Amino acid sequence: MPLKRTKKKTLIKKHQDHEKDTGSASVQIAILTSRIDQVTKHLQEHKKDNDARKGLLGMVAQRRKLLVYLKMNQPTKYQEVLEAHGLKR
Repeated sequence: MPLKRTKKKTLIKKHQDHEKDTGSASVQIAILTSRIDQVTKHLQEHKKDNDARKGLLGMVAQRRKLLVYLKMNQPTKYQEVLEAHGLKR
């Protein structure tokens, strides 16, 4: 279940650090958070979709790794990302 192109572009524009930034940790976290929300909604309707559940766990793990990276290298950016997405840490 990939994101729509327009939604992904708006997420990138909202969270990028500079004009050509498409892959920084904050952008990746924003995209992953959106995909996690999408898959979570899917799993609420389709409880037995174990393949989607496995994909969800992988996305959550990847987002956690990116958050740890941000926390170690850019603590202020880390706090901004947590507040922007409503994540708890």
